[in-house]
Amino acid sequence: MWYFLIKQSALETAQYQTLQKRALQTEVELFNEPYENWYIFTVEKDIYSAFMDLLDLQGISYDLTAERPTRSEMVTRM
Repeated sequence: MWYFLIKQSALETAQYQTLQKRALQTEVELFNEPYENWYIFTVEKDIYSAFMDLLDLQGISYDLTAERPTRSEMVTRM
């Protein structure tokens, strides 16, 4: 599995819905201020390149990991 991490503020509703349909699972990690909320899209290995292409074509920035990060790891990245 691959995990695409995208800031909630980076997506419009239509973009979120499109990505949600293509992902195996979608999670929302909620944080209190001053941190931002994140979407985590779980994508199978055989379609991750198509998912990445979709993000790149729409100009959406993301972090990509092979293992799902913990909340503390996400805070460290911010």
